Amino acid sequence: MKNKKITRKISQGIYVLTTACGGCIVDAVSQISSGENPLISVAVMKSNNTHELLKNNSTFAISVLGNDVNPKIINTFGLNSMRDINKFGNIETLEIESLQIIKDSLGYMICEKVDTIENDTHTLFIGKLKEADVFKDEEPLTYAYYQSHKEELTKITTEEGTTAWKCNICGYIYYGEKVPDDFICPICGAEKYDFQIVEE
Repeated sequence: MKNKKITRKISQGIYVLTTACGGCIVDAVSQISSGENPLISVAVMKSNNTHELLKNNSTFAISVLGNDVNPKIINTFGLNSMRDINKFGNIETLEIESLQIIKDSLGYMICEKVDTIENDTHTLFIGKLKEADVFKDEEPLTYAYYQSHKEELTKITTEEGTTAWKCNICGYIYYGEKVPDDFICPICGAEKYDFQIVEE
């Protein structure tokens, strides 16, 4: 018998990994050495677009999310691909060391890639910490908390008195009584028929 759900009991956080031209949600981040410039590892699924970007870039950033994270961040970086949308056009970021950092985060780490280890499904990227800061001293978002509050953390809230229409491609929300016939999603270019009403 092999019940893989036990792996969810491993203590880990939820982060936004960014590199030049892309980013995604990751959970397998670890500090693997200490000292002035500790080594930080992050595992990225090979099928992910960010994986290809990181293979071709020398630096990456990790933004640490908190329990009060805006669900829009989870939806944008966790449920979409940069192949389809510009994630950075949807979320407020700060540019530090030429990398995009999530502004609504607890802080960040910027690492210089020094090694990679590959397996069948993921690549473990190892980086030397070169820059970091703390924005807010609050509880970080953990994988366990995310799993138990998943519906809340991925829900879309609507404005009172208006109708919200969600793009089925990228998650963009249009507010109005109906989506105009000639409307084009400003994020991914989807047309009217790709939108569906959001139930409050």
